[in-house]
Amino acid sequence: MSDSATPATPVTFPPAFLWGAATSAYQIEGAVREDGRTPSIWDTFSHTPGKTAGGETGDIAVDHYHRYRDDVAMMADLNLNAYRFSVSWSRVQPTGRGPAVQRGLDFYRRLVDELLAKGIKPAVTLYHWDLPQELEDAGGWPERDTAYRFAEYAQIVGEALGDRVEQWITLNEPWCSAFLGYASGVHAPGRTDPAAALKAAHHLNLAHGLGAKALRSVMPARNQVALSLNSSVVRPLSPSDPADQAAARKIDDLSSGIFHGPILHGAYPRTLLEATSSLTDWSFVLDGDLELIHQPLDALGLNYYTPTLVSAADPDAKGPRADGHGASEHSPWPAADDVAFHQSPGEQTEMGWSVDPTGLHELIMRYTREAPGLPLYVTENGAAYDDKPDADGRVHDPERVSYLHGHLTEVRRAIADGADVRGYYLWSLMDNFEWAYGYDKRFGAVYVDYVTQQRTPKSSALWYARAAKSGTLPEAEHI
Repeated sequence: MSDSATPATPVTFPPAFLWGAATSAYQIEGAVREDGRTPSIWDTFSHTPGKTAGGETGDIAVDHYHRYRDDVAMMADLNLNAYRFSVSWSRVQPTGRGPAVQRGLDFYRRLVDELLAKGIKPAVTLYHWDLPQELEDAGGWPERDTAYRFAEYAQIVGEALGDRVEQWITLNEPWCSAFLGYASGVHAPGRTDPAAALKAAHHLNLAHGLGAKALRSVMPARNQVALSLNSSVVRPLSPSDPADQAAARKIDDLSSGIFHGPILHGAYPRTLLEATSSLTDWSFVLDGDLELIHQPLDALGLNYYTPTLVSAADPDAKGPRADGHGASEHSPWPAADDVAFHQSPGEQTEMGWSVDPTGLHELIMRYTREAPGLPLYVTENGAAYDDKPDADGRVHDPERVSYLHGHLTEVRRAIADGADVRGYYLWSLMDNFEWAYGYDKRFGAVYVDYVTQQRTPKSSALWYARAAKSGTLPEAEHI
């Protein structure tokens, strides 16, 4: 039986449920040249003309590096009991090799201490797309050695913070790192080589396995090791059409199976290997790799924004690829030129992504079946809207309140249907540098004036604070 969001039967969450928000280092920290930090691929990419909207960079971002204490106090005021952040690899290990820079680690030590002092549970993501530039110069993720460098970095951070941080995420959305970074080129490092992207995906998987082992070698057994996947919810345009079903299977393999196959099941999908055989023979998968990748997980993070609607391509059809992953002449979908992407029906966010909360329920239930007994967290979910302060300086974002209400209702429905979902991390805590979109897209529950750096909680932040405090979902009009 599912809950429904009415005053008579409020949507009530388990008492231990985590109400969190998430961010990533390059999007919020700034201070890109302080305390020994060296450039990551995103520093290089954002400073390359034409790569980001308006040529904007994360040099300052929202200055979290200097304002973290105020930001943590704001989290406490919003009743958050969990906060997911990422560590900047090049702040900790500037060349991607060798000993740590303690000044860089000290920032994260201070941040963790501040969170714990406010009763907020920290969740550390080790990699959120910001590879040290020196490692990219040596070949980046298509090179096998990068996975071993990641394991050394994971051990360094695990030793520094593992006594106080219990939740660990090795990689965030490796699909974006591999395919937006190395196939379509809309993300750093901006390369457009589909065969290299497939190598990158495998080496990211290997990095996860090696990193998980490294973390466990230096941390208390109580700590959870996980990773966050942005597995697509892929739907065929015509569910009864075998060609559309085949198109959906191909995209599902490339978005989901390529990661959860080896990580959860110890093997790549046979259909994936066959579909990409024109690009690679997969000889970069060495003996023992799949065993290394297939480490036991303590939890799995799921990131969800919108479903993906596909069909078999019409060979005569022309036009942009409507997959929601930025404009590029190069596809992020290797060997999938025979697939067409379609705009899903319904209202859209500023990203042009359709709003469909049922996709989140579908995703959660899929992994409940695929990995029975594995605790799940929604590690990202949110929406960008064109938020602006009113004459009184308040920021009303009823669309985001509705978005959050709808998606959290589906999370609770999944729990009622037997899913072990233990927490939800809103993306994002505050407006920030939105990668190639610069500062044009605002995902935050907290509005940031990028000139003054003033933070203003939006209506959605106040709504979410009430939900976090009560463990139920308030009606939207109460804000």
